[in-house]
Amino acid sequence: MLRKKVVIDGKEVEFKASAAVPRIYRMKFRRDLFMDLQKVAKSVKEKGKKEKRKETEIQEESEILIGENEIQEESKIPIEDLEMFENIAYVMAKHADPENVPADIMDWLEQYETFSIYQILPAILELWNMNEETKSKSKKNLNRVAGS
Repeated sequence: MLRKKVVIDGKEVEFKASAAVPRIYRMKFRRDLFMDLQKVAKSVKEKGKKEKRKETEIQEESEILIGENEIQEESKIPIEDLEMFENIAYVMAKHADPENVPADIMDWLEQYETFSIYQILPAILELWNMNEETKSKSKKNLNRVAGS
């Protein structure tokens, strides 16, 4: 069970990763946390690649103008993925601080003017990966003890 604090819109928010998070997420949203985390991470990664490609195209072909709307259209993360990200962040924040995080995700999101996926997702992924790493080490140690 690991915790990490992130500043969101000037407020410190704590996130918690544990074995309970996938179950809480599934019960609350009827979705698979692992699948959703992978999908959101992939969308953010692809968006970064598209933006980088567009910047390169603009630099290489400086005489060809690409409409601003086209650039924005291609670089957007799908709304479903943003919603999954908000749901994941909410569950991990509620798990860390059940007394102070509202019971409704909309009430929680209303506390923030901005809620940047680029700021928060890396922290959540890092926390989740550290949690998974800790579980793997525990299993290896258990196997060593059991095998002795």
